Amino acid sequence: MTLLIYDNIFLQHDTGYGHPENAKRLENTVKYLRSSGCWDELRVERPRAASVKEIGLVHPQTYIETIKQTANTCGGWLDGDTIVSGASYDAAVHAAGAPLTAIDLIMKGEDKNGFCLVRPPGHHATPARGMGFCLFNNVAIAAKYLQLKYHLEKILIVDWDVHHGNGTQDAFYNDPTVLYFSMHRYPFYPGSGRKEEDGQGKGKGFNINMPLSLDTMPDRYIEIFTDVIEQRVNQFVPEFIIISAGFDIYKKDPIGGLNMEIKDFGTLTEIVMKSAERHCNGRIVSCLEGGYHLSDLPLCIEAHLKALFQV
Repeated sequence: MTLLIYDNIFLQHDTGYGHPENAKRLENTVKYLRSSGCWDELRVERPRAASVKEIGLVHPQTYIETIKQTANTCGGWLDGDTIVSGASYDAAVHAAGAPLTAIDLIMKGEDKNGFCLVRPPGHHATPARGMGFCLFNNVAIAAKYLQLKYHLEKILIVDWDVHHGNGTQDAFYNDPTVLYFSMHRYPFYPGSGRKEEDGQGKGKGFNINMPLSLDTMPDRYIEIFTDVIEQRVNQFVPEFIIISAGFDIYKKDPIGGLNMEIKDFGTLTEIVMKSAERHCNGRIVSCLEGGYHLSDLPLCIEAHLKALFQV
């Protein structure tokens, strides 16, 4: 079965009234997946908390302590978008621990793939700074964990969020062992993600940005996505694939949008799965990033999950 890593602790991260990254995103998704029957097809597991040492694979101890102390002292804003509430640190360490929980189960051979229904999201969190709704970089921590615990040499991170994952790029910009591939709207928040940003030093060529204009239609998006996966990724030969699954490329998303339909999330997932089956025994962990259309986000996630079922 496909894993679903989830816990109600993620609902306790309080971003305040009117914030697009709110608990309703997960509440609505869980309610819908239960009512549609999709929930019953999943192996649902609760995440463990990532340890300070594990989070420290990406973030310095001073930054981790800052988030903890901010939460312990009634919270506060990291920037104009990113808030820490009293329960945010606890939610964030479990969000970081969710992909680690999934990885351990997959590496034991109990499951092939899994989806982490988590918040706060992670891909904008740089090693030393939280931003863009993100506190800890969940997928970057997961990639480092795979290398440290399981001695895997080549990790692929696929990021289809509408926003460029600047934090993930920063974490691996000099690293040839992690291939980061991002499809995103450009110019757009956070301002990074030009095609010329392709890594440096030993990491040159291992950072792939595909910036897209607002008028990019689904067929063209899927064509570009397929081309990168079939050519660049297949040359890399990943041993494990992590997806930063942002559903804000959906055409109705209130703060993003790139014309994609609900069904397209199934198509993108299937493309990645073919590569995973070819190179790494189908091993995929996907983590929720963006996606803010409260009524349709559950449908987009369901399309993603139904594709993951097809192992």
